[in-house]
Amino acid sequence: MAGWTTLVQADVLSMALERRDVVIIDCRFSLLDPHLGEQEWLRSHIAGAVHAHLDRDLSEMGVAGLGRHPWPSNKYFLERLRRWDVKPTSQVIAYDHGDGSIAARLWFMLRTMGHEKVAVLDGGWTRWTSLGLPVSTTVPSPGASFFGGSFDESRLLDANAVAAHLAAGGLLIDARSPVRFRGDEEPLDRVAGHVPCAINRPFALNMEDGRFKSPVRLAAEYRELLQGHDPSDVVMMCGSGVTACHNLLAMERAGLKGAKLYAGSWSGWISDPSRPVVTGS
Repeated sequence: MAGWTTLVQADVLSMALERRDVVIIDCRFSLLDPHLGEQEWLRSHIAGAVHAHLDRDLSEMGVAGLGRHPWPSNKYFLERLRRWDVKPTSQVIAYDHGDGSIAARLWFMLRTMGHEKVAVLDGGWTRWTSLGLPVSTTVPSPGASFFGGSFDESRLLDANAVAAHLAAGGLLIDARSPVRFRGDEEPLDRVAGHVPCAINRPFALNMEDGRFKSPVRLAAEYRELLQGHDPSDVVMMCGSGVTACHNLLAMERAGLKGAKLYAGSWSGWISDPSRPVVTGS
């Protein structure tokens, strides 16, 4: 299908701002201040961009046992897509402050709902403004488009499915930083460590100089990490199912398609104290 399906470069997007099929979604967010991203969007954003809040729009908060950012129901997410004026034919562009860690969550949500034409702005808001590309203070009027569909549940695993996946020899990759993976420190969750048998691939390794590495480099790094596993035999996780999507985007960018997400991730795993936890490398 024609369109941008993984990344789009800032200079390329700047020439497509007038296209009627382009829907731009600002995903800026800070765990330290959940209001910051939306406030920054109100002050200045890429022209026409609507805002997606990680807690309110890309998660369905309050669902017990599913981690700090519970994956939303079909109905919940579809309401957001319609409000953002996303149509089945839309070319969606998601961006955040820069590294794509939040925008990738929206990318994977749309992809698992069967929408192919969605991409992350490489370098995000930082790259866009550094190039002096146009910004706006005008807040778009809400839309009301039709968008139908449902999540492909085969790509979304819960804790029991992850345990079965590991028991069958599947690969589980954790996108958190090494210090959190080892359990040296844990600033966000009540228990430190990682799921037994998981391996570590921090999402930051997908980046170089504020942008994604080339597809060739990503392919070489992930093939070494997978050690013969088919991409469809890979499950990604992180702290709450957000930055894991960055690794999923990197794999897709590298031509390695079909990996899955443990949506609850570490914060979901530790919601049941009977589940095993390990620390160290």
